[in-house]
Amino acid sequence: MKAVILDNSSLGTGVDLSPIENQVNELDCYSLTSPGQVDERIQDADIVITNKVVLNEDSLKQAKRLKLVCVLATGMNNIDLKAAEKLGIPVKNVEAYGTPSVVQHTLMMMLSLATKMPVMQQRMAAGDWQKSPLFTLLDPPTYQLEGKHLVIVGSGELGQAVKKQAEALGMRVTFTARPGKADDSRPSFGELLAQADVISFHCPLTDDTKGLLNRNNIKHCQPHVLVINNARGGVTNEEDVLEALRNGNIGGYATDVLPQEPPKDSHPLLDALNEPLNLIVTPHNAWTSPEARQRIIELTAENIQTLK
Repeated sequence: MKAVILDNSSLGTGVDLSPIENQVNELDCYSLTSPGQVDERIQDADIVITNKVVLNEDSLKQAKRLKLVCVLATGMNNIDLKAAEKLGIPVKNVEAYGTPSVVQHTLMMMLSLATKMPVMQQRMAAGDWQKSPLFTLLDPPTYQLEGKHLVIVGSGELGQAVKKQAEALGMRVTFTARPGKADDSRPSFGELLAQADVISFHCPLTDDTKGLLNRNNIKHCQPHVLVINNARGGVTNEEDVLEALRNGNIGGYATDVLPQEPPKDSHPLLDALNEPLNLIVTPHNAWTSPEARQRIIELTAENIQTLK
């Protein structure tokens, strides 16, 4: 069997491809693949491995030998799944490969927002400590997480792992009902907003979660609430969140995801990083620990083994 990896650079350096190599006779690796290169590179492949390269119906039809598509991620929105099903081509993703990495990133954001690290770093760079009449800087005041209420949207593996770590910090944790599920007996997101000291998103982007946090419900939040989005860009209305942050209606915002990645043009959140705001934006790298990336390879090799 011949396998092709279309965007090997998305795995970064230092990963061992041998688990995949041991499952196939031939493995072609391409650093990146443009839309115009897809058809040529997959035409004689039995297995196509991709992270974010799009496989549409036309490309899938032209790959006459194709027996399996492996996605080096959980999300499969870059694959025409209906076309793949119609053509009898299974599509397999990987799940739960980076839970420790994403949880660590979530805690970093939570602790950094609570200690007002973004603003404090700007003050340090401006020389405010050197000019202080005291031995310390007391503004902005930090925020103690122990005893505070964390509201999590998304009770899957990531949400459960964040809950465990937050409870170790002495926080009280509540999961919201799944948005759009009328038969979920847990309290809704809207019902929990006024109680939340910290909100953390770990849910998929769906019609029910798009813009879940917005100007219409931010007004119910406590002004000190810290908001973390390590789910998907678009789960929060970013312009509404930024406006609330500037106006002091929320206490901090951290995100690892944007609706378009990488952002091609100016983005309001990126532009605001130079302002004295309790704001963190990271480049969708919560999942990128070496251990997590290697686990992707191992899980993909297991998916390929199912063909045998």
